[in-house]
Amino acid sequence: MLRILYFAWLRDRLGTPGETLPLQVGAHSVQDLIDQLRARGGAYGEIFAKPELIRVAVNQSFATIDAPIAANDEIAFFPPVTGG
Repeated sequence: MLRILYFAWLRDRLGTPGETLPLQVGAHSVQDLIDQLRARGGAYGEIFAKPELIRVAVNQSFATIDAPIAANDEIAFFPPVTGG
């Protein structure tokens, strides 16, 4: 199982702070998970249609969409952080 967390406007648009999902057969990267989420359609389809607009962390470490994932990982999606 994967623990998926959503922050800021992603949480607001999806209506949930997170969820637990099984790791699909053949899924080995964050990109594979993004594809799975986008395939749900609706708000998921809209949000994950442009993954370059989303940041990700795997097990609380910043990651890229080609980062590997495995069962029992925590994947967090959040908007880019800007400084000022």
